Amino acid sequence: MSITFRKSGIAVALSAALVASGGANAAVEVYNQDGTSFSVDGYFNAFYVNRSDELADTRDSRIKMGFLPNTIGFNFSKDMGDLTLGGRSSFWTTINDSLDSPTATAIDVRQFYATVDGDFGQLLIGKDFGLYARNNIFLDEILMGFGSPGAAGGVSFGNIRTGYPYPTPSAQMTYRAPAMGGLNVAVGLLDPADTATGAGDENSAPRLESEVSYAMDLEGVSLTGWVNGRYQSAENGATEVDTSGVGYGVKASLAGLSLAASGFSSSGDNPVLITNAATTEDDADGFLVQGSYTFGANRLVLSYGETDAEVLDLETENTTVGFFHDVNSNFKLVAEYNMYESQVRSSGAASEEFDTVALGAIVTF
Repeated sequence: MSITFRKSGIAVALSAALVASGGANAAVEVYNQDGTSFSVDGYFNAFYVNRSDELADTRDSRIKMGFLPNTIGFNFSKDMGDLTLGGRSSFWTTINDSLDSPTATAIDVRQFYATVDGDFGQLLIGKDFGLYARNNIFLDEILMGFGSPGAAGGVSFGNIRTGYPYPTPSAQMTYRAPAMGGLNVAVGLLDPADTATGAGDENSAPRLESEVSYAMDLEGVSLTGWVNGRYQSAENGATEVDTSGVGYGVKASLAGLSLAASGFSSSGDNPVLITNAATTEDDADGFLVQGSYTFGANRLVLSYGETDAEVLDLETENTTVGFFHDVNSNFKLVAEYNMYESQVRSSGAASEEFDTVALGAIVTF
């Protein structure tokens, strides 16, 4: 991108996914003069989805968007001598509500923040994705695919709840240290989730999240490793809920072959997404293993993930085979087969079983 401040959120996600597939992603520069720049980036996609519900013995066909919603983002940067001021706002829209609300398409703002860059590093203030589980999802090989089923009429879940939780966009003040070779460190204060709800609930401190990542090249092998985490405490009278989580992963690439493994472990956290909702200090954990091979304009992906959540009384697993073809640097075709299963953890009873074929097209700029 033409902006000088560090990329974040969807810009990082798309860059990682496009680089993995051999493509490129560059925003359209609208203005760049006298140290001030403004650029726009976009992501558009649609999938034909044919899903078989094995438990209900029914089949459903839809035209839906993929795991990443359709997005348009605006990027700002201004050189102020020793400091560079920047900002990003991105607007995410669904196409899945076509007949549910024919003329009222839902739009949400997952990023709306400013940045201050200098020799000290970077300070981000505003709303952005969290640091906990950030690289787990942004380095997912099927990020630009479809993945496991989500809520009816909503987005698909990719590998959310089958290998990692969602780094819910939150109000935050995040510091990123200057890059030290391949080492990157970020620490943030985020708006706390109300996990001890009711009259008299108290959140006396913000949520603390952090991420440390390291990238290096070892005799032609590109290696990336990361650890991220979160902690907070909430009270309601005699009830106190301490929540914590740690995410981790490693990814290795050589020539066209890429192998990745990641996971998480948490206590008191919702392993799907962080929200204001009462919870307990029960545990959850999960893992995701993936392999991909790129040959020419094509990328073949095999993915398997699991989540075991005492806190939600569920066990899930998800297997995906995906094929991505770059028609050119801004146009991609996707074919994916997904098998998702969920069961009640305490009883072992099957609760969901879906097999999904998804055929999609993606345009970026």
